[in-house]
Amino acid sequence: MLPSAASTHASPGHLHTQKWRGRIGMTLVAMLSVLAGMTDAIGFMASGDFVSFMSGNTTRLAVAISVGDLGLTGRLLLLVATFIVGNALGIIVSRLGGRRALPLMLTIAALLCGAAIWPYDEQLPALLAAIIAMGMLNAAVEEVNGLPVGLTYVTGALSRFGRGLGRWMLGERRNGWRVQLIPWTGMFAGAVLGAVLEHHLGLQALFASGLLAGVVGVVSLKIPRRWQLGYMPR
Repeated sequence: MLPSAASTHASPGHLHTQKWRGRIGMTLVAMLSVLAGMTDAIGFMASGDFVSFMSGNTTRLAVAISVGDLGLTGRLLLLVATFIVGNALGIIVSRLGGRRALPLMLTIAALLCGAAIWPYDEQLPALLAAIIAMGMLNAAVEEVNGLPVGLTYVTGALSRFGRGLGRWMLGERRNGWRVQLIPWTGMFAGAVLGAVLEHHLGLQALFASGLLAGVVGVVSLKIPRRWQLGYMPR
């Protein structure tokens, strides 16, 4: 990203603040990506369905339609629609909470813990609760210092990193493309952790996701209010 005319004349104090706002923001992105990866892996291993990776569920939906599997088609349509509802609820809860991360993260934590204690023989409601939570998670951070970030999906991050790498190989020196690996790394690490937890605890491993969501919410209290407003969707 090329610096604007305003940024080139910014004071040292402003640049220092912007640097720390970026560092704190990307740390928050990393934690939230770990949460998304952990939850997705737990849900996928427990049910065979993706909880946050709707691109995967969309491809599975297309295949189910092509082979005429009406039962799976209906299930996957429900999962994708639930994720959309979760995103909408994330914006609503964020606005009602004054665009602060804590109310949003505590709501997500409650949904994940509720999913964890749901009877195992009635798995679909627990899965839907986790999907709503992951949809809501996208309202926690939308951009950091003008750089778009994704929390529950990393294809865009890898694409932006790859395009930045191509520009760098051509001699262009733009900022911001390297940090796109942060959400991918966080999601990958979270997925590994989630898979290990699910192997030992089953769907109750979502308790760990709920705990992490609560911890992130409490940690967010240390982030300056004006920075949070810059991170979250408007």
